[in-house]
Amino acid sequence: MEALMAAFLVVFLAEMGDKTQFIVMAFAAKYDWKQVFFGMSFGILVVHSLAVLVGTLVGGVIPVHVMSILASLIFIGFGIWTIRGANDEEEEDVHDSRFGPLLTVAMTFIVGEMGDKTQFAALTMAAQYDSWLMVLIGAVLGMIVADSLGILAGTFLNRRLPAKQMRYLSAGIFLLFGLVGLFQALI
Repeated sequence: MEALMAAFLVVFLAEMGDKTQFIVMAFAAKYDWKQVFFGMSFGILVVHSLAVLVGTLVGGVIPVHVMSILASLIFIGFGIWTIRGANDEEEEDVHDSRFGPLLTVAMTFIVGEMGDKTQFAALTMAAQYDSWLMVLIGAVLGMIVADSLGILAGTFLNRRLPAKQMRYLSAGIFLLFGLVGLFQALI
């Protein structure tokens, strides 16, 4: 249960103010929210399943102590990455697609999340925890909840959320988790 909660929290916070949250807002302003939700959910499941698979395979090879240090350093990196991203304009334009809303949203999520910090977070946590299924469930739920807020915002408000403050909060939490984890792993 710890793996599920940790994965949920880390991925949820990492996704707040992220580019795919803005993408889903834009899609929700254009398409039916149900199609956006199901396309988004499918894309999230694919991306995080790949991340957890790789993380589980790596976790069986690397000792737990080393993985804890690596995970802490990666979280510190996420914090720095998130702070740097606060200055970038990450909202994407939504264009019509011949694949329809559901597949367009799913494919956009798969491509947009490949190599993203939330995917690396799921990969790292799958390697760290001995519970790949709980990490997968937590990561997928965290991302779906965070991006569902984007759907709500895009559908009902059709304007941007104040993402810069959320990015700084998210960055601070990553840095805190990374520094505390590094301190615990080295002591």
